[in-house]
Amino acid sequence: MLRGIDVSAYQPSSYDTDGLSFVFVKASEGRSYVNPRLTAQTKCGRDAGLVVGFYHFLWPGDINAQAAYFVANAPERAGDILAVDWETTGDGTHASNAEKDRFIRRVKNLRPDHRVVLYCNRNFWLNIDTTSYAGDGLWIADYVTAGKPRIKAKWLFHQYTDDPHDRDVADFADRDELREWAAGD
Repeated sequence: MLRGIDVSAYQPSSYDTDGLSFVFVKASEGRSYVNPRLTAQTKCGRDAGLVVGFYHFLWPGDINAQAAYFVANAPERAGDILAVDWETTGDGTHASNAEKDRFIRRVKNLRPDHRVVLYCNRNFWLNIDTTSYAGDGLWIADYVTAGKPRIKAKWLFHQYTDDPHDRDVADFADRDELREWAAGD
């Protein structure tokens, strides 16, 4: 298992990369928010040689516009991973299952050379998802032992805690295997 983290504007621009193989950086949300620390957090990960991914916090409505907004704001480099963060919004709503599926497909269409994965928590995966469509892979949040999420589906990334920040593991043998997968090899 590889170790990684995910960061947003709640974390500093520079973060500890010791022992990490990957980082997911929040890029955007809805159609109007861009992480003000996106550039610096991306640089921190790249400077440490991490595999870098970007995520978009999905809101219900206008999926094509959100997908375009995400790819316009997420840095584009070969081998970067893109993710949709599908969960409850600050106003208590969430994108529908169909909207989640359309968003993944639209991002995949806009950035065909990039892996696109679904991030969601265990409850969304088991109780809201009706298609099990996760694009190129599932990134599951379930706060239990690292690498042992309580689902039967194949997952690639597991967010296992948010204390003191979001920490993840990836189901790859080593960083080279993750890089090859991310590059589409």
